[in-house]
Amino acid sequence: QVQLVESGGGLVQTGGSLRLSCATSGSVFNTAVMGWYRQAPGKSREFVASLTIDGITTSTNSVKGRFTIARDNAKTSVYLQMNSLKPEDTAVYYCYARLKSGNVYWGQGTQVTVSS
Repeated sequence: QVQLVESGGGLVQTGGSLRLSCATSGSVFNTAVMGWYRQAPGKSREFVASLTIDGITTSTNSVKGRFTIARDNAKTSVYLQMNSLKPEDTAVYYCYARLKSGNVYWGQGTQVTVSS
């Protein structure tokens, strides 16, 4: 019903940058809060950032000042710009969409690895 297609993960060195993308359909994009969670090896899934349709952003303290979440309305995509990456940012990053119904859907995940 809801597809979230992620891309942009990869391997970077400490201090580098990556831009994650999450594309979905317009019907979902225009009615959902979207954002990102991440899960590091041996850790539970952690909230990273979110963006409402109205442009309200929220992010966890550990990424504030380094990560930026944004929407591209034309591409019906959400992006997570990650700068000044640290090894502790290494995780699988999952895009999500929270619909008006309250149902939450997840992308397939994309691996981000930051080397020391």
